[in-house]
This record gives sequence, structure tokens and C-alpha cells, in this order.
Amino acid sequence: MKAILKDIKLNFTTLILFGLLFPLSIWAIGLLFPNQANGLPIYKNGELIGFENIGQKFYSDKYFWGRPSAVDYNAAATGGSNKGPTNPEYLAEVEKRIVDFLAKNPEVKRSEIPSDLVTASGGGLDPHISPQAALIQIARVADARDLDQQTLRKVVEENIESPFLGMFGPERVNVLKLNLALDSLSQTLSKGEGF
Repeated sequence: MKAILKDIKLNFTTLILFGLLFPLSIWAIGLLFPNQANGLPIYKNGELIGFENIGQKFYSDKYFWGRPSAVDYNAAATGGSNKGPTNPEYLAEVEKRIVDFLAKNPEVKRSEIPSDLVTASGGGLDPHISPQAALIQIARVADARDLDQQTLRKVVEENIESPFLGMFGPERVNVLKLNLALDSLSQTLSKGEGF
């Protein structure tokens, strides 16, 4: 009987801790940092255009492309494909992405394509790409926007984010912020206020 009472107490304590106190503490933290809890919304001219922490589709040649998404950038259904690196369907999907990328970026060699441009992240909504993934797209974007490649390279370099605390994680580029900077640059240049 003592063992059963101990088990009931342990279950009740666990239920209170992890079923009530933990969710309430996470909710309270979300209230303290509302922007982070909401995905860091980005507004342009008062209109919500996206979220800093949630990847978006960019397929136009005029924009830098982000990391592919196994959930088609649906924030309600985050997740990866769960297919292993030897799965034939997965390999065919990656091969199609490589072929599509090379068709739009003919100056790039197959071996130069960074993996983050042809493989989806585990969450399916990664808003970042590596600096190499951004730099390799410069020729296509410059041609589509009739911009100088050096000017575009400068925009990419200005949007490279350092690792967290200077040491945790790799350098990265937020695709939405980079494309917004690109739009701002194009608007500035079209008004004759360029460099």
C-alpha cells in the first residue's frame, strides 16, 4: 500500500510540475518577450510582410532564395521530411532541387552548391542560409535586377549575422532581411540616390 501511495504522490507532483507549472512559466516568458514569442514580425509601411524567425518562399530570380521547406513553409505544420539520406524519394527531391538551381544559376558548378540550398531543415521553416548560399546567388540576382555584382556583394556582406555570442553556431544570413535590403537598394538606385 505504501508503494502505491508513493506512486500516486509522484504522479500528482509530476502532473502539477509539468502539466501546469511548466506551461504557465513558458506562457509568462512569452508575455515578457512578446516579439520573440510571435516570431519577430517585420512590418513595412505599417503592413506585416513576414517574420524574422520564420522562413518564406522566394522563387523569383530577383530575390535570394532561402532554404527549401519540407512543409512548403506552412508554419502550422512544421517539421522535416523524416527521410534518411539513402531514401530514393529524398535523393530524387534533392536532385530536382540541384537541377532547378543550376538551370537558374548556369555559372555555378554542381560541386559549388551549398547543401543548405538543396536540403530542408529539420523544422522546415529555417529563415537563414549560409553566407556561401547567398554569395553564390549574386550573379542571378544582379542580372535580374540589372545591378552591379560588387554592389550586391556589399549588401550580402552587410547582412551576414555573426554567431550567437561570437562563438555559438555559424555565420548566417536572414533571407527576408536580405531581400528587404535588396528592395530598398533597388528603390534608392531607381530614384537616383545611389552610391
